[in-house]
Amino acid sequence: MIGVLSNAGVMEGAGYHSESKAKEYKHVCKRACQRAVDRLKAGALAVEAVTAALVELEDSPFTNAGMGSNLNLSGGIECDASIMDGKSLHYGAVGAISGIKNPVLVANRLLSEAQRGKLSAGRIPPCFLVGRGAHDWAVSHGIPPCPSEKMATKFSLSAYKRNKRKMELAEKLDTGHNQTKKRRQSCENENGSGCLDTVGAVVVDLEGNVAAAVSSGGLAMKHPGRVGQAAHYGCGCWAENTCNMNPYSTAVSTSGSPFLASEDRVLGGVIVLRCCRCVEAPPSQNIQGILVEFLWSHTTESMCVGYMSAQDSKAKTHISRLPPGTVPGQCLAIEGGVCRLSVVE
Repeated sequence: MIGVLSNAGVMEGAGYHSESKAKEYKHVCKRACQRAVDRLKAGALAVEAVTAALVELEDSPFTNAGMGSNLNLSGGIECDASIMDGKSLHYGAVGAISGIKNPVLVANRLLSEAQRGKLSAGRIPPCFLVGRGAHDWAVSHGIPPCPSEKMATKFSLSAYKRNKRKMELAEKLDTGHNQTKKRRQSCENENGSGCLDTVGAVVVDLEGNVAAAVSSGGLAMKHPGRVGQAAHYGCGCWAENTCNMNPYSTAVSTSGSPFLASEDRVLGGVIVLRCCRCVEAPPSQNIQGILVEFLWSHTTESMCVGYMSAQDSKAKTHISRLPPGTVPGQCLAIEGGVCRLSVVE
């Protein structure tokens, strides 16, 4: 995941991140943070910056989002994505969309179109579209299509072939419940937990607006048409500005499937950004600050995070790992930090 603070934070998935690819994981998080902060410095609001971060993450072949996403049971790519604007509380999402390189662009366009108000004849604009309808709507609104075969990578194709062979072998041996469970676990191990490697970002701009977004290729070998938690309202991401009853603005993005009660292990991750305004001393200078907390937590073996503020020269990245000897899904890691942003009124 990625955290971006005019300030920004990002997450490149909760799952397993090998030491051999640690440099690549961190590099994509750095690029995503930098992309978001560049947009913020240019005057963009939080929702535009969080979209820019997600596009960078979706374009990386090392993430399970956009390019290089997990293949479904039929060998196709279907992605989920959602975005939320804390200022307006508007939300946009797509589920099981194929043939679009950057699903978050469709989710963001749905959000912006909803903010424009009702359509002709008083119709309510959509905020969540799935499947072919989502693809056609995206193309009609100027988002270019991309053939699914061009979105698959060498890694995702080889993982699909391995998983398919294992499934075929397992079905010959046993079609019972226990074997189904073994197939699911082997899928996670073969993909390096790519099944869970969702990406997300949270951002606060200098006006104090927050935004969050998340994007995922979903579970490996999932049934075509399956929509995962990344697309669901209040589940994949959340953003809400401060109000009279709450002094804090909050943005959240999640990874994994922590809401599947039937699973033996609860595997997932989350990044959280919380901020509030504070008066700097001396007050005569009319300088206000934004106190920002950025936290991340995961029950998976590892999670790669990055974060950056507009005052930083470069992003900070970190691969958070569970302590040695602990069992993923039965143990929790929590880390984070605090920074202060100064704003001249």
